[in-house]
Amino acid sequence: MKKVSIITVNFNQPQVTEELLRSIPGTYTNIEIIVVDNGSKTDHTVEWETRYPEVKFIRSEQNLGFAGGNNVGINAASGDYLFLVNNDTEFTAGLVEKLVAVLDSKPGVGMISPKINYFVDKGLIQYAGYTHMNYYTCRNSCIGLKERDNGQYDHITAPTAYCHGAAMMIRREAIEKAGLMSENFFLYYEEVDWCEHIIRAGYQAWVCTDALIYHKESVSVGKKSPLKEYFMNRNRILFTRRNAPLFNKLVFYPYFILLVVPRNLLSYIKEKNYNFIPMLLKAVWWNLSHSKNSKNLGYPINSIK
Repeated sequence: MKKVSIITVNFNQPQVTEELLRSIPGTYTNIEIIVVDNGSKTDHTVEWETRYPEVKFIRSEQNLGFAGGNNVGINAASGDYLFLVNNDTEFTAGLVEKLVAVLDSKPGVGMISPKINYFVDKGLIQYAGYTHMNYYTCRNSCIGLKERDNGQYDHITAPTAYCHGAAMMIRREAIEKAGLMSENFFLYYEEVDWCEHIIRAGYQAWVCTDALIYHKESVSVGKKSPLKEYFMNRNRILFTRRNAPLFNKLVFYPYFILLVVPRNLLSYIKEKNYNFIPMLLKAVWWNLSHSKNSKNLGYPINSIK
């Protein structure tokens, strides 16, 4: 039986993280659970160690972002398969077993995600796979998003363009070949970038819809904020820089500057989100002023107002 390391990152959500921990116990027994506290204002790891002695808690004194926090957990993990899950998810029966069965039987699969449904409405789908990226626009689609779950995606165990960052199980050998997640992104696009690199290392990304996890992310997630606008725009460009073929880049750059930037600026003004304007300009300037191979490129989260 292969060992599975379940890794999650906590940032100022101790109750949510504990709800996840209580949902994990199941029939698959060869697991280790790792919780990385990612610079939360209050360090809960001491009380957690008493309450959950079977869990390994790691405290980071600063917020390393999604990629950085998970990389801390990956470096501490000993499993053959590493199951990265958001702390605001809850397991269902057989989740781990079904994903492990695919990796056990398909050595070419480097990473796999379950079907993800919204926790607040368990009959509503969030993810059943991804379409391929259009590198001219750096856009793709999430299959099944906000569709009522009537069984239309049942019994699919097959390749997909990308796994979902809320729940993805990765083969250790794939990480050893492709490397860790890039911490340059900090927020957004990092798991898609990682999928690209794992696929280039010779593996496939799959989805298994017979395995199900619930995600507490709001159905209306996507509410705008200056922080989200900054990182979504900054990292959309960064992802293209890191992954798109040269010709696609040459199309994407003028497309983004001549169409996306003016369109977004007009939208900000129309919606009176004036504080988004400097965030968009900062996102563009960041990419102009940072080389592709630079490290530690992310601004501290508290520096984005």
